[in-house]
Amino acid sequence: MPGSTRSQGRGHSRRPGRTRGRRRGTAPPGPAGGAVRPVTARTLLRSAVRHGAGRSVALGLVSTAAAGTGLLLPAVLGRTLDLLLSRAPAGRWVGCSVGLLALLTVLDMAETVLDGTTGARATAWLRLRLTGHVLALGPRATARFGSGELVARLVGSAAQAGTAPTSIAAAVAAVAGPVGAVVALGLLDVWLAVVFLTGAPLLALLLRAFTRDASQCVTRYQEVQGKIASALAEAVGGARTIRAAGTAGRETARILRPLPELSRAGHRMWRAQARAAARAVAVAPLLHLGVVAVAGLLLARHRLTVGDVLAASRYAVLASGIGALVGQLAALVRARAAAGRLAEVLAEPAPAHGGRRLPPGPGRLELRGVTARRGGRTVLHGVDLTVPGGTTLAVVGRSGSGKSLLAALAGRLCDPDAGEVLLDGVPLRELTHADLRGAVCHAFERPVLIGATVEDAIGLGPVARSPERIRQAARTARADDFVRRLPDGYATAPADAPRSGGESQRLGLARAFAHDGRLLVLDDALSSLDTVTEHHITHALAQGGGHTTRLVVAHRAATAARADTVAWLDEGRVRAVGTHARLWRQEGYRRVFGEAEEKEGDHGPGALAPGTGADGPAQGARS
Repeated sequence: MPGSTRSQGRGHSRRPGRTRGRRRGTAPPGPAGGAVRPVTARTLLRSAVRHGAGRSVALGLVSTAAAGTGLLLPAVLGRTLDLLLSRAPAGRWVGCSVGLLALLTVLDMAETVLDGTTGARATAWLRLRLTGHVLALGPRATARFGSGELVARLVGSAAQAGTAPTSIAAAVAAVAGPVGAVVALGLLDVWLAVVFLTGAPLLALLLRAFTRDASQCVTRYQEVQGKIASALAEAVGGARTIRAAGTAGRETARILRPLPELSRAGHRMWRAQARAAARAVAVAPLLHLGVVAVAGLLLARHRLTVGDVLAASRYAVLASGIGALVGQLAALVRARAAAGRLAEVLAEPAPAHGGRRLPPGPGRLELRGVTARRGGRTVLHGVDLTVPGGTTLAVVGRSGSGKSLLAALAGRLCDPDAGEVLLDGVPLRELTHADLRGAVCHAFERPVLIGATVEDAIGLGPVARSPERIRQAARTARADDFVRRLPDGYATAPADAPRSGGESQRLGLARAFAHDGRLLVLDDALSSLDTVTEHHITHALAQGGGHTTRLVVAHRAATAARADTVAWLDEGRVRAVGTHARLWRQEGYRRVFGEAEEKEGDHGPGALAPGTGADGPAQGARS
């Protein structure tokens, strides 16, 4: 029977332990291809490096070539000095020295260009991946991390993690220089390498201690940055409220309250780097002096030439050049800490889509034993509902009863913790992404208009719509008149289109009407409309409105009165299901809409039957 909605025991939900089909609580089928590899900072950095593999390899080769050229230069200079001292022809070696200096200059220029482009490409890839994942997560992303924290990670952490490929290449070159210098010392004389290597374990301990201390400091620094960004985003979103309350000073203090902690973390980070550099500076000169002293003894014994001593001195400087390595390790530590913050978001599982296509059908919506939790609290308890195709179901209830969450579950903006939601007999989890989003349309209380123009904002959806279709949808939503009065009509940028809350809702409704779906979900999308406009739109919905099945979260009695059936939610459970006129006889139901509507309804609840227009308690207070 059209308009009927199934429920159990005078509208109460079925016993939570029973569901149809797949056992409640069973995990949905996973995506093809087996288990998904967990996202960690290390795997994310590896992926970033592989994404720009060509440039990363080129940068590594250029950096290594520069290090190799730098290792050749002392030997060539030493040989040139020996020839000049012996007054032998040295023109060829002088030319070789000049050529090596020119090559170092060219390699340095190439390294600078590759460094910038490789880092930029890695950062862009990380931001693209994070943005896509956040959009796939939907409302769960902001609920889990907060919008300000997400922006901080997308902007700051992604840029920091994007330096990983260049830092790795630079670190390889920084290691190649000292290692190559030690080898060169050994080639000059093995005792030179032995003297230097006596201090190598101490240098290794210094680097290890620095990496450990810096990693903790950098992680804490970035966490505090995220706190400040979250507080700032909240304040920007509530700027009008803050100004009206006159609390700008207190809000500024609240946002900046973590600054001392940020300062402490930053100071600890720089102190760790300063300690490592200071210890390295204390050790390196001793090693350098040791090598030079041994080289002098070998010179006195005629085992080395003057040029060899010059080369040995330079190689000792290169071998003890731990300062550059400390800097590169610091950059890697910061990149890895930032990648960890990105990986934390990417590790949050996004809803998986199946491979089933939606069969032909009228848009029959079913909720079977649906339970949903938010913030450790069970909001919906074993909800069972069936909305026949082509009918309108109004969902009413007091604030906090779970209406908006039920609407989100009906369109799979989120998934239930137990139970399942089906459209024309197919669980929403098993539908392809294209079929799901093509079949379900949404309108919200505070619609966000995305697009270069108002026309783009209305036409936003999986399938592009013609200008005529967009204008027809705007007429249905009673938005066409005020859009035409905008400076450039439908070509006006949304930011340049001044509008009230009701006009924004009408544009959101037009966006939903512009796309033919089997299910239209209106989550309090009529709350800011005036009574006349609401009457016209709910009348269009009752006539079909271009959609098959409608689920409307209603706060006004007039909206519920025009629905075929009403589901009354009370503390997360379906308390009763029926027509508005029948439910109005219950005092608890009337109280959902406020005392004003209760009194008005006492004069004639029969006038509230579906299809009676704006008569009845349309002016009652919203809950």
